[in-house]
Amino acid sequence: MNIREQIEDLERRVLSPQACLSTASQGRSRPEQPHPLRTAFQRDRDRIIHSKSFRRLKHKTQVFLSPFGDHFRTRLTHTLEVSQIARTIARSLRLNEDLTEAIALGHDLGHTPFGHAGEEVLNELLTGGFRHSEQSLRVVDKLEYEGKGLNLSYEVRDGILRHSKGRGEILNDDPEGRPATLEGQIVRVSDVIAYVNHDIDDALRAGIIREEDIPSKITEILGKLHATRIDRLVTDVVESSLKVELERIAMSQRIYQALLDLRNFLYDRVYLNSEAREELNKTRKVVKELYEYLLKNPGDGVRDYPRGDPLERRVADFIAGMTDSYALALYEKIFLPRIRF
Repeated sequence: MNIREQIEDLERRVLSPQACLSTASQGRSRPEQPHPLRTAFQRDRDRIIHSKSFRRLKHKTQVFLSPFGDHFRTRLTHTLEVSQIARTIARSLRLNEDLTEAIALGHDLGHTPFGHAGEEVLNELLTGGFRHSEQSLRVVDKLEYEGKGLNLSYEVRDGILRHSKGRGEILNDDPEGRPATLEGQIVRVSDVIAYVNHDIDDALRAGIIREEDIPSKITEILGKLHATRIDRLVTDVVESSLKVELERIAMSQRIYQALLDLRNFLYDRVYLNSEAREELNKTRKVVKELYEYLLKNPGDGVRDYPRGDPLERRVADFIAGMTDSYALALYEKIFLPRIRF
Protein backbone atom coordinates (compact mmCIF):
# COMPACT_ATOMS: atom_id res chain seq x y z
CA MET A 1 0.00 0.00 0.00
CA ASN A 2 1.15 3.55 -0.67
CA ILE A 3 0.95 6.21 2.05
CA ARG A 4 -2.54 7.43 1.09
CA GLU A 5 -3.88 3.89 1.19
CA GLN A 6 -2.34 3.38 4.62
CA ILE A 7 -4.09 6.54 5.87
CA GLU A 8 -7.38 5.36 4.38
CA ASP A 9 -6.95 2.00 6.05
CA LEU A 10 -6.26 3.74 9.37
CA GLU A 11 -9.47 5.75 8.96
CA ARG A 12 -11.47 2.53 8.52
CA ARG A 13 -9.96 1.01 11.65
CA VAL A 14 -9.96 4.06 13.95
CA LEU A 15 -12.82 6.39 13.03
CA SER A 16 -16.40 6.04 14.19
CA PRO A 17 -18.81 4.10 11.94
CA GLN A 18 -20.67 7.42 11.54
CA ALA A 19 -17.59 9.23 10.20
CA CYS A 20 -17.32 10.16 6.55
CA LEU A 21 -14.38 8.14 5.26
CA SER A 22 -12.16 9.56 2.53
CA THR A 23 -12.81 6.44 0.47
CA ALA A 24 -16.58 6.99 0.77
CA SER A 25 -16.56 10.46 -0.76
CA GLN A 26 -19.09 11.09 -3.50
CA GLY A 27 -16.21 12.46 -5.52
CA ARG A 28 -15.46 15.56 -7.57
CA SER A 29 -17.15 17.23 -10.52
CA ARG A 30 -14.06 16.45 -12.58
CA PRO A 31 -12.59 13.01 -11.74
CA GLU A 32 -8.92 12.98 -10.73
CA GLN A 33 -6.33 10.32 -10.12
CA PRO A 34 -5.81 9.67 -6.37
CA HIS A 35 -2.70 11.18 -4.83
CA PRO A 36 -0.04 8.77 -3.51
CA LEU A 37 0.38 10.70 -0.23
CA ARG A 38 -2.87 12.53 0.57
CA THR A 39 -6.49 11.51 0.88
CA ALA A 40 -9.21 13.35 -1.02
CA PHE A 41 -10.09 15.56 1.96
CA GLN A 42 -6.45 16.36 2.72
CA ARG A 43 -6.04 17.56 -0.87
CA ASP A 44 -9.15 19.73 -0.50
CA ARG A 45 -7.76 21.31 2.65
CA ASP A 46 -4.44 22.05 0.98
CA ARG A 47 -6.07 23.59 -2.09
CA ILE A 48 -8.09 25.93 0.12
CA ILE A 49 -5.08 27.01 2.18
CA HIS A 50 -3.04 27.78 -0.94
CA SER A 51 -5.85 29.72 -2.65
CA LYS A 52 -5.77 33.47 -3.18
CA SER A 53 -9.17 33.85 -1.54
CA PHE A 54 -7.85 32.31 1.68
CA ARG A 55 -4.92 34.72 1.83
CA ARG A 56 -7.21 37.72 1.34
CA LEU A 57 -9.16 36.85 4.50
CA LYS A 58 -6.39 38.41 6.59
CA HIS A 59 -7.46 41.88 5.42
CA LYS A 60 -11.24 41.44 5.67
CA THR A 61 -13.28 42.77 8.58
CA GLN A 62 -14.72 40.41 11.15
CA VAL A 63 -16.61 43.00 13.25
CA PHE A 64 -14.32 46.01 13.71
CA LEU A 65 -13.20 48.05 10.72
CA SER A 66 -9.47 48.81 10.74
CA PRO A 67 -9.18 48.67 14.54
CA PHE A 68 -6.25 50.32 16.24
CA GLY A 69 -4.67 47.35 17.96
CA ASP A 70 -2.89 44.14 17.09
CA HIS A 71 -5.26 41.70 18.77
CA PHE A 72 -8.61 42.27 17.06
CA ARG A 73 -9.87 39.43 14.90
CA THR A 74 -10.00 39.47 11.12
CA ARG A 75 -11.91 37.09 8.90
CA LEU A 76 -8.76 34.93 8.70
CA THR A 77 -8.24 34.60 12.44
CA HIS A 78 -11.95 33.84 12.80
CA THR A 79 -11.54 31.05 10.27
CA LEU A 80 -8.57 29.60 12.16
CA GLU A 81 -10.47 29.67 15.45
CA VAL A 82 -13.42 27.89 13.84
CA SER A 83 -11.03 25.28 12.48
CA GLN A 84 -9.44 24.67 15.88
CA ILE A 85 -12.78 24.27 17.66
CA ALA A 86 -14.18 22.04 14.91
CA ARG A 87 -11.12 19.81 14.87
CA THR A 88 -11.28 19.34 18.64
CA ILE A 89 -14.91 18.22 18.40
CA ALA A 90 -14.26 15.96 15.41
CA ARG A 91 -11.29 14.27 17.06
CA SER A 92 -13.22 13.73 20.30
CA LEU A 93 -16.07 12.07 18.39
CA ARG A 94 -13.70 10.05 16.17
CA LEU A 95 -15.04 11.74 13.07
CA ASN A 96 -13.00 12.74 10.02
CA GLU A 97 -10.76 15.58 11.13
CA ASP A 98 -9.40 16.25 7.64
CA LEU A 99 -12.89 16.74 6.20
CA THR A 100 -13.87 18.93 9.14
CA GLU A 101 -10.76 21.09 8.73
CA ALA A 102 -11.27 21.52 4.99
CA ILE A 103 -14.86 22.72 5.47
CA ALA A 104 -13.85 25.06 8.31
CA LEU A 105 -11.01 26.64 6.34
CA GLY A 106 -13.20 27.19 3.29
CA HIS A 107 -16.46 28.29 4.90
CA ASP A 108 -15.92 32.07 4.62
CA LEU A 109 -13.95 32.36 1.37
CA GLY A 110 -16.85 34.23 -0.22
CA HIS A 111 -17.19 36.86 2.46
CA THR A 112 -17.23 40.47 1.32
CA PRO A 113 -15.04 43.32 2.51
CA PHE A 114 -16.44 45.20 5.53
CA GLY A 115 -18.05 42.11 7.05
CA HIS A 116 -21.80 41.68 6.94
CA ALA A 117 -22.31 45.33 5.96
CA GLY A 118 -20.73 44.60 2.58
CA GLU A 119 -22.83 41.46 2.23
CA GLU A 120 -26.04 43.37 2.98
CA VAL A 121 -25.33 45.95 0.25
CA LEU A 122 -24.59 43.34 -2.42
CA ASN A 123 -27.70 41.44 -1.35
CA GLU A 124 -29.76 44.59 -1.98
CA LEU A 125 -28.13 45.39 -5.33
CA LEU A 126 -27.72 42.02 -7.01
CA THR A 127 -30.61 40.38 -8.81
CA GLY A 128 -31.36 37.20 -6.90
CA GLY A 129 -29.55 38.48 -3.82
CA PHE A 130 -26.15 37.69 -2.35
CA ARG A 131 -25.30 35.26 0.45
CA HIS A 132 -21.74 34.70 1.52
CA SER A 133 -22.17 30.93 1.93
CA GLU A 134 -23.28 30.62 -1.68
CA GLN A 135 -20.45 32.92 -2.74
CA SER A 136 -17.95 30.74 -0.86
CA LEU A 137 -19.11 27.77 -2.93
CA ARG A 138 -18.92 29.90 -6.08
CA VAL A 139 -15.34 30.82 -5.20
CA VAL A 140 -14.18 27.21 -4.92
CA ASP A 141 -16.27 26.01 -7.88
CA LYS A 142 -15.88 28.77 -10.46
CA LEU A 143 -13.59 31.64 -9.48
CA GLU A 144 -10.37 30.28 -8.02
CA TYR A 145 -7.52 29.09 -10.22
CA GLU A 146 -8.35 31.61 -12.96
CA GLY A 147 -11.88 30.36 -13.40
CA LYS A 148 -11.15 26.63 -13.27
CA GLY A 149 -12.15 26.26 -9.62
CA LEU A 150 -10.55 24.04 -7.00
CA ASN A 151 -12.57 20.93 -7.93
CA LEU A 152 -13.29 20.03 -4.31
CA SER A 153 -15.09 16.92 -3.15
CA TYR A 154 -18.86 16.89 -2.71
CA GLU A 155 -18.69 16.68 1.10
CA VAL A 156 -16.48 19.77 1.47
CA ARG A 157 -18.64 21.75 -0.94
CA ASP A 158 -21.80 20.73 0.91
CA GLY A 159 -20.34 21.77 4.27
CA ILE A 160 -19.24 25.15 2.91
CA LEU A 161 -22.66 25.87 1.41
CA ARG A 162 -24.64 24.86 4.51
CA HIS A 163 -22.50 26.37 7.25
CA SER A 164 -24.38 29.68 7.45
CA LYS A 165 -27.36 30.23 9.69
CA GLY A 166 -27.55 33.98 10.42
CA ARG A 167 -29.88 34.31 13.40
CA GLY A 168 -31.60 31.06 12.47
CA GLU A 169 -31.37 27.60 14.00
CA ILE A 170 -27.83 26.47 14.72
CA LEU A 171 -28.76 22.82 15.13
CA ASN A 172 -31.32 22.04 12.45
CA ASP A 173 -33.40 18.94 13.15
CA ASP A 174 -34.50 18.80 9.52
CA PRO A 175 -32.07 16.58 7.57
CA GLU A 176 -32.79 18.63 4.45
CA GLY A 177 -31.65 21.83 6.13
CA ARG A 178 -28.39 20.70 7.68
CA PRO A 179 -25.05 19.59 6.20
CA ALA A 180 -25.03 16.08 4.78
CA THR A 181 -22.14 14.95 6.99
CA LEU A 182 -21.60 15.10 10.74
CA GLU A 183 -18.33 16.86 9.98
CA GLY A 184 -20.23 19.63 8.19
CA GLN A 185 -22.62 19.90 11.14
CA ILE A 186 -19.62 20.32 13.45
CA VAL A 187 -18.38 23.30 11.44
CA ARG A 188 -21.84 24.88 11.50
CA VAL A 189 -21.96 24.89 15.32
CA SER A 190 -18.23 25.66 15.68
CA ASP A 191 -18.67 28.81 13.59
CA VAL A 192 -21.12 30.16 16.18
CA ILE A 193 -19.07 29.02 19.16
CA ALA A 194 -16.06 30.82 17.71
CA TYR A 195 -17.65 34.12 16.76
CA VAL A 196 -19.80 34.72 19.83
CA ASN A 197 -16.77 34.23 22.02
CA HIS A 198 -14.15 36.14 20.06
CA ASP A 199 -16.58 38.95 19.24
CA ILE A 200 -17.30 39.41 22.95
CA ASP A 201 -13.56 39.48 23.54
CA ASP A 202 -13.08 42.14 20.85
CA ALA A 203 -16.07 44.18 22.01
CA LEU A 204 -14.65 44.23 25.54
CA ARG A 205 -11.25 45.26 24.15
CA ALA A 206 -12.88 48.08 22.17
CA GLY A 207 -14.82 49.31 25.21
CA ILE A 208 -18.19 48.80 23.54
CA ILE A 209 -19.38 46.52 26.32
CA ARG A 210 -18.23 45.73 29.84
CA GLU A 211 -18.03 42.31 31.42
CA GLU A 212 -20.85 43.19 33.79
CA ASP A 213 -23.09 43.92 30.77
CA ILE A 214 -23.22 40.25 29.84
CA PRO A 215 -26.42 38.86 31.39
CA SER A 216 -25.71 36.91 34.57
CA LYS A 217 -27.91 34.00 33.46
CA ILE A 218 -25.43 33.45 30.60
CA THR A 219 -22.26 33.71 32.66
CA GLU A 220 -23.69 31.42 35.34
CA ILE A 221 -24.06 28.68 32.73
CA LEU A 222 -21.14 29.30 30.38
CA GLY A 223 -18.69 31.08 32.67
CA LYS A 224 -17.11 34.52 32.64
CA LEU A 225 -13.81 33.72 30.93
CA HIS A 226 -13.27 33.31 27.19
CA ALA A 227 -11.56 29.93 27.58
CA THR A 228 -14.16 28.66 30.06
CA ARG A 229 -17.06 29.47 27.74
CA ILE A 230 -15.47 27.72 24.77
CA ASP A 231 -14.56 24.68 26.85
CA ARG A 232 -18.08 24.29 28.22
CA LEU A 233 -19.67 24.69 24.81
CA VAL A 234 -17.31 22.24 23.11
CA THR A 235 -17.61 19.68 25.92
CA ASP A 236 -21.40 19.90 25.74
CA VAL A 237 -21.42 19.34 21.98
CA VAL A 238 -19.25 16.23 22.37
CA GLU A 239 -21.19 14.77 25.29
CA SER A 240 -24.62 15.53 23.80
CA SER A 241 -23.68 14.12 20.39
CA LEU A 242 -22.50 10.90 22.00
CA LYS A 243 -25.76 10.65 23.97
CA VAL A 244 -27.73 10.56 20.71
CA GLU A 245 -25.21 8.02 19.36
CA LEU A 246 -24.00 10.43 16.67
CA GLU A 247 -27.33 10.42 14.92
CA ARG A 248 -26.62 14.13 14.57
CA ILE A 249 -24.45 16.81 16.21
CA ALA A 250 -26.34 17.91 19.32
CA MET A 251 -26.27 20.14 22.40
CA SER A 252 -28.10 20.00 25.71
CA GLN A 253 -31.09 22.33 25.89
CA ARG A 254 -29.62 24.36 28.77
CA ILE A 255 -26.28 25.04 27.06
CA TYR A 256 -27.88 25.55 23.66
CA GLN A 257 -30.24 28.20 25.05
CA ALA A 258 -27.32 29.99 26.73
CA LEU A 259 -25.51 30.05 23.38
CA LEU A 260 -28.58 31.52 21.67
CA ASP A 261 -28.92 34.11 24.45
CA LEU A 262 -25.28 35.07 24.04
CA ARG A 263 -25.71 35.45 20.29
CA ASN A 264 -28.82 37.61 20.81
CA PHE A 265 -26.91 39.78 23.29
CA LEU A 266 -24.21 40.39 20.67
CA TYR A 267 -26.73 41.29 17.99
CA ASP A 268 -28.46 43.75 20.31
CA ARG A 269 -25.35 45.36 21.77
CA VAL A 270 -22.60 44.99 19.16
CA TYR A 271 -23.67 43.92 15.66
CA LEU A 272 -26.68 46.21 15.25
CA ASN A 273 -26.28 48.98 17.83
CA SER A 274 -22.71 50.06 18.45
CA GLU A 275 -19.88 52.27 17.28
CA ALA A 276 -18.60 49.30 15.29
CA ARG A 277 -21.83 49.20 13.31
CA GLU A 278 -21.75 52.96 12.76
CA GLU A 279 -18.32 52.71 11.19
CA LEU A 280 -19.34 49.79 9.00
CA ASN A 281 -22.45 51.67 7.84
CA LYS A 282 -20.13 54.24 6.30
CA THR A 283 -18.73 51.53 4.06
CA ARG A 284 -22.14 50.84 2.51
CA LYS A 285 -21.61 53.91 0.31
CA VAL A 286 -18.24 52.53 -0.81
CA VAL A 287 -19.66 49.16 -1.87
CA LYS A 288 -22.73 50.65 -3.56
CA GLU A 289 -20.85 53.25 -5.58
CA LEU A 290 -18.12 50.81 -6.60
CA TYR A 291 -20.78 48.39 -7.82
CA GLU A 292 -22.60 51.06 -9.84
CA TYR A 293 -19.36 52.40 -11.32
CA LEU A 294 -18.00 48.98 -12.28
CA LEU A 295 -21.24 48.06 -14.03
CA LYS A 296 -20.61 50.95 -16.39
CA ASN A 297 -16.80 50.70 -16.42
CA PRO A 298 -15.81 47.08 -15.78
CA GLY A 299 -12.20 47.58 -16.85
CA ASP A 300 -9.53 44.96 -16.19
CA GLY A 301 -10.62 44.04 -12.67
CA VAL A 302 -13.93 42.42 -13.59
CA ARG A 303 -13.15 38.99 -14.98
CA ASP A 304 -14.65 37.60 -18.16
CA TYR A 305 -15.37 34.30 -16.40
CA PRO A 306 -17.44 32.36 -15.58
CA ARG A 307 -18.45 32.37 -19.24
CA GLY A 308 -22.06 33.29 -19.78
CA ASP A 309 -22.61 34.88 -16.37
CA PRO A 310 -24.15 38.38 -16.49
CA LEU A 311 -21.95 41.39 -15.88
CA GLU A 312 -23.67 42.27 -12.60
CA ARG A 313 -22.80 38.83 -11.22
CA ARG A 314 -19.15 39.20 -12.24
CA VAL A 315 -18.99 42.71 -10.75
CA ALA A 316 -20.30 41.26 -7.48
CA ASP A 317 -17.60 38.57 -7.69
CA PHE A 318 -14.94 41.25 -8.04
CA ILE A 319 -16.22 43.32 -5.12
CA ALA A 320 -16.81 40.32 -2.87
CA GLY A 321 -13.22 39.24 -3.41
CA MET A 322 -11.77 42.60 -2.37
CA THR A 323 -10.06 43.18 0.94
CA ASP A 324 -11.14 46.20 3.00
CA SER A 325 -8.01 48.11 2.08
CA TYR A 326 -8.27 47.34 -1.64
CA ALA A 327 -11.91 48.46 -1.76
CA LEU A 328 -11.09 51.74 0.01
CA ALA A 329 -8.06 52.37 -2.20
CA LEU A 330 -10.03 51.70 -5.39
CA TYR A 331 -12.85 53.94 -4.20
CA GLU A 332 -10.37 56.73 -3.50
CA LYS A 333 -8.74 56.28 -6.91
CA ILE A 334 -12.08 56.45 -8.73
CA PHE A 335 -14.04 59.04 -6.79
CA LEU A 336 -11.68 61.33 -4.89
CA PRO A 337 -9.63 64.07 -6.56
CA ARG A 338 -5.85 63.78 -6.48
CA ILE A 339 -3.86 66.83 -5.61
CA ARG A 340 -0.75 67.38 -7.71
CA PHE A 341 2.01 69.80 -6.76
